[in-house]
Amino acid sequence: MFRRRLVIGRFSLGWKGSGSVAKKRKSVWREYLEAAVIAVILALFIRTFVVQAFKIPSGSMEPTLLVGDHILVNKFIYGIKMPFTRTTIIPVKEPGRDDVIVFIYPVEPDKDFIKRVVGLPGDQIEMSGQRIYINGALYEDEYGVYTSRHAESNHAHSWIVPENHVFVMGDNRDHSYDSRFWGFVPMRSIKGKAFIIYWSWPHWKRSFSLID
Repeated sequence: MFRRRLVIGRFSLGWKGSGSVAKKRKSVWREYLEAAVIAVILALFIRTFVVQAFKIPSGSMEPTLLVGDHILVNKFIYGIKMPFTRTTIIPVKEPGRDDVIVFIYPVEPDKDFIKRVVGLPGDQIEMSGQRIYINGALYEDEYGVYTSRHAESNHAHSWIVPENHVFVMGDNRDHSYDSRFWGFVPMRSIKGKAFIIYWSWPHWKRSFSLID
């Protein structure tokens, strides 16, 4: 009788212990799951509202940006925008002349472009050969690069930038498909300002370079 009670007592103790271990394992998996969910939400929040990484696929911004450059874009500098509607809910500042911006390509909204802001709302842009005039004054084009022998031309072109739009150009002027060809960029389509090259291959020495 004594031995039987002892066995029963051991069985009872063992059953309680296994239940405790099972609960502990369940608690650990729950903690991992909660941490993963929080990490995903935080990553999506940062990517949507704070900073986003992009890779440069073409040479339209050379020599400022090269093919293979990986850049970070500040997404809140021009205001916090709602996803999908692109409505600005918290305005911060407007894009400035010479800012390098990433935006939704107006012709094909599923693509993102990167160019430099040249014209602001209300500006009158005139271009003749390699000379750019903004509101009648010669624009100090310190970033533009021309490689074509036929860049000089007697043909002048002019544009007036509408309100809530910007006029953009690639730094590699002769090899950039930009506002000169397809028009203006709506403010609401601007995703952010490029500010750093965090990695570049094969030009690895460019890593951690700020973007002017």
